[in-house]
Amino acid sequence: MSTERQALTDALKAEYAAVYAYGVVAAHTAPDLRRLVSQHTAAHRARRDATIDALTGIGGTAPPPEPAYTAPLEVTDSDSAARLAIAVETDSAVAWRAVVERAGVENTRRLAVDALTETAGRRAAWQSVRGTQPATVAFPGQP
Repeated sequence: MSTERQALTDALKAEYAAVYAYGVVAAHTAPDLRRLVSQHTAAHRARRDATIDALTGIGGTAPPPEPAYTAPLEVTDSDSAARLAIAVETDSAVAWRAVVERAGVENTRRLAVDALTETAGRRAAWQSVRGTQPATVAFPGQP
């Protein structure tokens, strides 16, 4: 498998996990944040679908989602839900940065840059919800 296809496959897996995790976030988030959760969930679903298209477009096969995912932290309230959303967006940024670095064609690189930009924005939104300053990082997806 090419490094580009592998990176896209990993990004797709991150998107599957993000969609799943946002279900957990939605179940524990404060009512005033439900619209934000809904928007972010829809964005990850759209990115998942675009990633499947991109992967198949370069001759890859999209793996199915896992039946369930394990959250990296226990979610019991609105604050821990926000922390899970930050973790999801951080993981997504790492996956999309890898696609940027390994993209062999312009369309894949453009998809990855857009995805990385979007996930950085969503992470900043959740950082702001938690009152974390600064809300952004200089290089999203970089360890």
